[in-house]
Amino acid sequence: MKVMNDYFSNRATVRHYKDKEISDAMLTSIIERAMWAPTCGNMQLYSVIATRDKERKKELAAMHYNQPAATEANVILTICADFNRWTRWCSLRGAEPGYNNFHSFIMAMTDAVIFAQQIVTIAEMEGLGSCYLGTVNYNAAEISDLLELPEMVIPVAALSIGYPAETPSKSERLPVKAVLHTEVYRKDNDNDMLGLFKDKEEFPANVEFVQQNGKPSLAHIFTDIRYPRDVNEKVSETFHQLLKDKGFI
Repeated sequence: MKVMNDYFSNRATVRHYKDKEISDAMLTSIIERAMWAPTCGNMQLYSVIATRDKERKKELAAMHYNQPAATEANVILTICADFNRWTRWCSLRGAEPGYNNFHSFIMAMTDAVIFAQQIVTIAEMEGLGSCYLGTVNYNAAEISDLLELPEMVIPVAALSIGYPAETPSKSERLPVKAVLHTEVYRKDNDNDMLGLFKDKEEFPANVEFVQQNGKPSLAHIFTDIRYPRDVNEKVSETFHQLLKDKGFI
C-alpha cells in the first residue's frame, strides 16, 4: 500500500522524453487494462488514436503548438468522446438510437476523460512518463480532420507518453480543505478564500513567473496570459461549432 500511496503523492508530469520506442505490446497492454475503467452504462463511449508515424506526429504536434511534450513523445494519444460506434451498433440491430444531443456528448466525454486518466496511471506505473496536452480543445476541429474522425466522435483529451528524459519537479497543489466540503458546500469568507491560495501564490516558481511578466498577482497570470477571456470565448465558439458539425447538437 505504501508504494501505491507514494506513487500518487509524488507523481509529476513529464515533458521531455528519451528517443526510445514504446513497444506495440506495451501500448496495447496499457490500453487494454485502461478499458476496465468505470464507464456510463458499460457503453465504453471512447476511442483512442495512437499517432506514431513521424510525419503525421509532426503535423499533430504543430496543432499542439510544438510544445516539447508533443514533439519529443514516442506516441501521442488522442482520446475521443465516441458515440459513433454505439449508434451504429444500435442501428444495425434495428434499435432507434437517440444520442445526437448534448447530454450524450457529456456522457461520452466523461467516459473518455476517465479512460484517459486510467491510461496515465497505468503508463506511469510501467515506468513511462506522460503529459496531458491541454491544447487539444484549442484545435479540436483541425485535429479531428487530421485523424479523420467520423460523425459523433470528438477529441477531448490528448496525452504524450514516452520514457522520461528528466526527473520533473512536483508542482504545487491547493490544500485539501480547498476541495473537500462536508455535507454542504462550505461558505468561505474572503480571508479564508485568500488563505486557500496562499501557498500557491508563494510557490517560488509562481512568484518568479509573476515577476517576469510584470503582473500584480498570480491571478492576473491566469486571467491575462494563460486563459484570457477572448481566447476562452473563441475556443468555446469553435468547439460549439464542432459539436454541431459532428451531430451532437
